[in-house]
Amino acid sequence: MRTIHAMLIALTICIFSSCSGEKSIDIFATTDVHGMLLPYDFTEMKATKQSFSNIAYIRDSVGRDKSIFIDNGDILQGDPLVYFYNYVDTTSEHVVSQILNEIGYDAAVAGNHDIETGHKVYDRVRGEYDFPLLAANAINTETGEPYFEPYVVIRRNGLKVIVFGLITSSVPEWLPASLYSGIRFENMKETAMKWMPEMKRQKPDLIIGLFHSGVGGEQNGGENNSMEVAVNVPGFDIVFAGHDHGLLCKKVADIDGDSVLVIDGGSRSAYLMHARVKISADGSKIVEGENIRLAKIPESKAFNESYKAIADTIKSYTDEKIGFMRESADTRDAFFGPSAFVDLIHQIQLSVSGADISFAAPLSFDATIDSGDFRVCDLFKLYRFENYLYTVRMTGREIDAFLEHSYAKWMNTMKSSSDYMLKYKEDENGKPLLYNGRVRLGFPSYNFDSADGIIYTVNLLKPEGDRVNVSKLKDGRSFSADSVYLVAVNSYRASGGGGHFPAAGISRDILAQRIVFSTPRDLRYYISEWISDIDTVSPKPSGSWSVLPAAWVKDATERETKLLFGE
Repeated sequence: MRTIHAMLIALTICIFSSCSGEKSIDIFATTDVHGMLLPYDFTEMKATKQSFSNIAYIRDSVGRDKSIFIDNGDILQGDPLVYFYNYVDTTSEHVVSQILNEIGYDAAVAGNHDIETGHKVYDRVRGEYDFPLLAANAINTETGEPYFEPYVVIRRNGLKVIVFGLITSSVPEWLPASLYSGIRFENMKETAMKWMPEMKRQKPDLIIGLFHSGVGGEQNGGENNSMEVAVNVPGFDIVFAGHDHGLLCKKVADIDGDSVLVIDGGSRSAYLMHARVKISADGSKIVEGENIRLAKIPESKAFNESYKAIADTIKSYTDEKIGFMRESADTRDAFFGPSAFVDLIHQIQLSVSGADISFAAPLSFDATIDSGDFRVCDLFKLYRFENYLYTVRMTGREIDAFLEHSYAKWMNTMKSSSDYMLKYKEDENGKPLLYNGRVRLGFPSYNFDSADGIIYTVNLLKPEGDRVNVSKLKDGRSFSADSVYLVAVNSYRASGGGGHFPAAGISRDILAQRIVFSTPRDLRYYISEWISDIDTVSPKPSGSWSVLPAAWVKDATERETKLLFGE
């Protein structure tokens, strides 16, 4: 099997290599790995067929003399493997540094979830890398210069290649300032325009954009600006995008009419972005690209053996018992009403913060925690991200507006019993798009905040903005539009993520003044402590809210559960 795949890879390279003085290079890029480095899912506790083991096989087959390996960010967060090295074992060389150095990476860019790990983590990993960490638009507030490297010059197979890095400028909308103290994030397009003349003066054979930002559009202006930069900043031959977990591989024309290959490579090591470049003696270029599905590539036996001890350590760590669950809980119910899964998060947030009200969302689309022993791996199912817990002062009027915004992202106004209850991605005719027979939600589920601590209904017969009716607090106190309440929210939301607070009329500056408490550690730590203290958990839906009309909701729940998750 190895010989066959090696021959196929070699044949691909041969097509683009020189028989007449031409030079070629293969560029391989990972993106949004989220800790999926080893061939094992430490959250689900099962083996996988996609990891850096497959990349090591490609590296060995292709060789390093005619290839470049780069990473497009969001590698330090999202799996118990990296969490362990981020916060538990902080003295050993980080597993990410070990693996990327061993494979021979040439550059990486910082992603927003890398920044979310905090200065201690990403500064430590940066110091361990044998290659530069890039982000030209992450500016050191003291010096005015990039905090990370803006670009790197790589010489390979007689070619001079520049890799230029950018991070989405929307980081402050999602993360507390303490995680990126001393750094500000500037506009991606303006930053690229500033640095392009300097890069061109070095007369490289290739200029590659490594952008931790989604594809977006030509005039996007939001968090996903890779296409905007590719089209409006002439000079890039290839742009590797990320952040949005999308898949794309196509050529576009920049404003000078030159071709730019834009590749977006999914997430969690499912794909490896690959650009093949042949440059003739006269400087003309052939640039082609693809997304390689890593599950179809063999694993490296040597790689697996090298990291077996680490894998065994993490398996032991994630298998450690924290408490006991009397009943199972899953996220599927959370899309249609109160659920044991999300209400367990509410219960913990209210207990830890002492707040009157809690806002929380299903952070995983389809996750199940089985009854029985609650282990460390289950923490990562219950709470995916390293968010902190904040307590914020809000008026009843603002709470109502916050919830109206949440349900407007989440649920349709229904005009008949056959209408869709949930919002989905739609085609040009307004019909839900099908992907392998299933629909996809119109917005990420981590923006579907429900509330606990209050009793309320959501009436889908009414128009958006007039559907939420809060009757009282759960402890029997009256709920008033002008009264002030303490509300528990995660740090992503309290930094403006999802637009809920702006929709409630609370600007970023005002929001910062409303925060009265913040946990010193991530919420997952406090969830672990809470469950360990009480030992036995009995998750149940709180019943604090309901969706109307009940008969329509019941029928829609049955229909749309099948659409979302299959039979």
